[in-house]
Amino acid sequence: MLAIKVSNLSKTFKIPHEKVTSLRSAAISAFKKKSYEEFKALDNISFEVKKGEFFGIVGRNGSGKSTLLKILAGIYQPDQGKIEINGRISPFLELGIGFNPELSGRDNIYLNATVLGLSKKEIDQKFESIVKFSELERFIDQKLKNYSSGMQVRLAFSVSIHANRDILLMDEVLAVGDSNFQAKCIEEFNKYKDLGRTVIIVTHDVSVVERYCDRAMLLRNGKVKKIGKAEEVVNAYIYDNMSDEEKRLLEEEREKTARAEKELKKMKGKQLEEKKKRTKVAEITKVEFLDKDGKVKNVFQTGDDMSIRVYFRKNQNVKKLNFGIAIFNQQGHYAFGVNTFGDKIEIEKFGNFDFFQINYKNIPLRGDRYYISSALYGESVQKAYDYNPKLKFFMVVSNDKNFGMINIQHNWF
Repeated sequence: MLAIKVSNLSKTFKIPHEKVTSLRSAAISAFKKKSYEEFKALDNISFEVKKGEFFGIVGRNGSGKSTLLKILAGIYQPDQGKIEINGRISPFLELGIGFNPELSGRDNIYLNATVLGLSKKEIDQKFESIVKFSELERFIDQKLKNYSSGMQVRLAFSVSIHANRDILLMDEVLAVGDSNFQAKCIEEFNKYKDLGRTVIIVTHDVSVVERYCDRAMLLRNGKVKKIGKAEEVVNAYIYDNMSDEEKRLLEEEREKTARAEKELKKMKGKQLEEKKKRTKVAEITKVEFLDKDGKVKNVFQTGDDMSIRVYFRKNQNVKKLNFGIAIFNQQGHYAFGVNTFGDKIEIEKFGNFDFFQINYKNIPLRGDRYYISSALYGESVQKAYDYNPKLKFFMVVSNDKNFGMINIQHNWF
């Protein structure tokens, strides 16, 4: 079933050529014929979002992303086209929308939640939870105009998620706010996914689209350039933002890859099958990231304890197994790797488990998206029973302003 269906949607803004800068010019302009320039923010776009789907929207500044969300939220009216929405919407758009800077945080909660359709009784019941999530207990009775942008985001996001609507519209939710807030947002995304809610995300952060979105749409100059799997759309967006020289180098690499694949196909069938075939004496089945309390999670902070648990299955009787695990950042740079053979760890001495676990103390990784690769070997590490590159992703958030991949504890004299 569809949550949203948009058909042939267009929106044009009129931009006046002349700026009124004084009372005299205002009086003169009142008798002159006004001239405008038309800016087509959205040009005949159509797309569908299924119920329970996470749908990303990417594109350069001015491509029409925010205009589209405002139309879906009912803030703007389209010039033409049709929108079908099945469910109640909770918008989290740019700062200031639905809030009054002259009112306190407390009053703004009631104002914004009422706009989202909550009754006073519902707001009363959720009020303490909204304030607690936003971490603004000390400032809730101060005027909103005295809040920092990060504080305003925390308040707006907290109200938005507590509205408990079927469809959540998010515009650059992770662009403002500290690492603690970003981690909370990510945890809420995970909850929304588990509950089967529909979320539409507008962002420049392609890692958010890759990680959370099932599908995505690329806009360019108000038109739909591509709709498809999140990874495919992200690649198209990245390509869209490349310089001509970067595109030329990429095409050269693609040609080299195509030639290599052509040569590979010339190999004898038997050799090719042996090369492709993986020895499934034992295989990796699942991976989990755990915090210091053993709770499964995917978002950590620099300095947290983290464990990686990898489940496996023996398909044949194997006396001895060795495991290897490596961590890379999202650019593919090697951060750290270790294996039981090198550490002289005999897994069998720990008992008859169907998983192995490595525990990291005070992870020094800086804020970024990381993935792990894992391999499963026999007694000799010369041949892998199973190897999984990019097995699973996790995220580290950090407030530090240093550079590099790791945060080494230091001080100055």
